[in-house]
Amino acid sequence: MATKQRAAQGGRLEPATGLPLWREAFVLRDWLSLRTSLVYNGFGVPHGDGSPVVVIPGFLGSDRYLMELHYWLKRIGYRPYYSRIGRNADCPDVLMRRLLQTVNRARAENRCKVRLIGHSLGGTIARTLAARKPGAVAQVITLASPIRAAQVHPAVLRAADAVRGRVQNAGAQPESCYTVGCTCAFVTSVGETPPPSVTRTAIYTKSDGIVDWRCCLDEDEHLNIEVKGTHAGLAFNPSVYRVVARLLAEVKAK
Repeated sequence: MATKQRAAQGGRLEPATGLPLWREAFVLRDWLSLRTSLVYNGFGVPHGDGSPVVVIPGFLGSDRYLMELHYWLKRIGYRPYYSRIGRNADCPDVLMRRLLQTVNRARAENRCKVRLIGHSLGGTIARTLAARKPGAVAQVITLASPIRAAQVHPAVLRAADAVRGRVQNAGAQPESCYTVGCTCAFVTSVGETPPPSVTRTAIYTKSDGIVDWRCCLDEDEHLNIEVKGTHAGLAFNPSVYRVVARLLAEVKAK
């Protein structure tokens, strides 16, 4: 299948050569650095106001690998929620609708807007939801998330093609599902910028071995924050946690 018909993640997937995929082997180092850091236990970072924060997993992942982030948010004073989207290997529009259910529940239980933290494709879905439902979202933080067209490692393209085939073969979605030819709410909205009422930040790493880091930048350069680490490891990176704590404390969820 031609590149232009690849799955719609970050708008359009394109192959990228030269991405340092081998660096992703250092994800364990990121995790160990987190577990041995003071920030992991809530020291040296601002604490929260009890407002709800939903964490969203990346492509092929589930909520399980975000347990560290979930419990850390609880330790520093927020009310974390798992996305409950299931494994992120389905029609993105379906995943966005599931995420909206979680957001609506968190908002109703806390009587305030919700904050979203999404890793990789999870951040793309979170940002798209924030653009479509800004009345429910106070803040969105993306971690190595392709915001528009994404240049990714060829291995990701192969995985996306496998998911597309499974989704289409299931017969529950149209044949155009998981391609740029789809007209679902996700594909037509991906890449839209949330309104000013939604505070947004894009955290990225130039050592990203999965996605070209330039695809993970907000159009407003002041909203981009670079950290050192791997693509997968941003979910466990102490530098990311330190930045996230500061960003959450700067925004009031009303």
